[in-house]
Amino acid sequence: MNPFAWRLRTQIALLVLAILFAAQALSLWLFVDERSLAVQAAIGAEAAGRAANVAQLIEGAPYDLHDQIVQAATSPLVRFELSELPSVTHGQHDDAGGAVEARVRALLGDDYSRDIRIEVHEIEQGLLPLPNLSPEMAQMHAEMMRGTLAAIEMELSIALAGGNWLNVATRFERPPIQWLRASTVPFALTAAFLLLASFWFLLTRLTGPLNTLAEASERLGRGAGEGPLLVIGPKEVRDLIAAFNTMQDRLTRFVSDRTQMLAALAHDLRSPLTALRVRAEMVDDDETRASLVTSTEEMQQMVEATLDFAKGVGQHEEVRTTDIGELFADLVSPNLILESNEALTVLVKPIAMRRAVRNLTDNAIRYGKVARVHWRKSDSVAEICVEDAGPGIPDKDLRAVFGPYVRLETSRSRDTGGHGLGLSIARSIILEHGGSIMLSNMVEGGLRAVVRLPLQGQASLSE
Repeated sequence: MNPFAWRLRTQIALLVLAILFAAQALSLWLFVDERSLAVQAAIGAEAAGRAANVAQLIEGAPYDLHDQIVQAATSPLVRFELSELPSVTHGQHDDAGGAVEARVRALLGDDYSRDIRIEVHEIEQGLLPLPNLSPEMAQMHAEMMRGTLAAIEMELSIALAGGNWLNVATRFERPPIQWLRASTVPFALTAAFLLLASFWFLLTRLTGPLNTLAEASERLGRGAGEGPLLVIGPKEVRDLIAAFNTMQDRLTRFVSDRTQMLAALAHDLRSPLTALRVRAEMVDDDETRASLVTSTEEMQQMVEATLDFAKGVGQHEEVRTTDIGELFADLVSPNLILESNEALTVLVKPIAMRRAVRNLTDNAIRYGKVARVHWRKSDSVAEICVEDAGPGIPDKDLRAVFGPYVRLETSRSRDTGGHGLGLSIARSIILEHGGSIMLSNMVEGGLRAVVRLPLQGQASLSE
């Protein structure tokens, strides 16, 4: 799988999981909040019902039984007491207090018109646990609640006949957040379903076409262009593939047209040069004739070199896996020394790449008498090094010599041969394969040319 597609799938999968987890956390928080409100409402209703019942019992019972009724009704969770003063000095008129008051009045009857005061407020953690608990129950309560939960306290003051007040106090804890093990099952199933669905979608609709596009771009950079890609996937991906197809077609036609034009011009110059050579032979003056013949031969050689250059950058050849040693197998010369035998395979056009390395070795032999060649694997590329013991090239001209017809009089005399196209052809072929070439002067003297080519299956390089 292409690393680009794998990284994209991983990022989207993590994004899906993060969104799912956030949604589950929000749902849990809403559920806990609703559960807390429901528990508060249930406990408030229970306390209101008990308070109304106790108030009815007290008003219907003899005075000497009032204290017994209060003591019997009091429990660890709800405290009752009779007093001449209300424990709630002012009433609370929010939703919670209004609901409790309405329930109490409904239980006491429609004709009940005396004052009922309700107050609901939170209790700080330091005031926990609940009052009126035995030491054993208080310890049990503290261990159960772990002393970290806030509580809600509700107080009621109900005016009774005769001027007394029935004061009621109750506390209840906010329900803790509970992540049930059973809730992890639907979470896991949902996550698995979303991941499978997203991976299938990405495989068929997004990363599949993108992976194909990435591989086609790499092949185009190696000079192995092919026909237009199938336009599939989401609209954005289809637009990208269509743009790539257009770019590939334009680049192919541009290179082909320019190469054919250059080859045609060089080919058409052959006939007039041949005629000029014949006419030069007919000149009577020996010195003039020799000068014309020499100039005509140089022009003929330049035309042939131009044709070779056009063939080097424009020929169509199938790309295949090739061992680097095979590129030098036919370059037999006593002045060519191969210092490596490591097996490294690259994806190249064998004939074109063999021509590129031949130009480099011929250049080294011409100016340095001996060409030493070695290669090795460096990171994700194959590195081919061609060295000579010649005069080298001025540092300021190390890049300029790659231009067509560039010759350096100070270090590469015209009399020593060449028309300034060897390095240019080699560079064009190497760049066509997605590689790079760099020249440098060695400290001990001589020139070093380093060619870096992508190994088979690796991404293409830029110069």
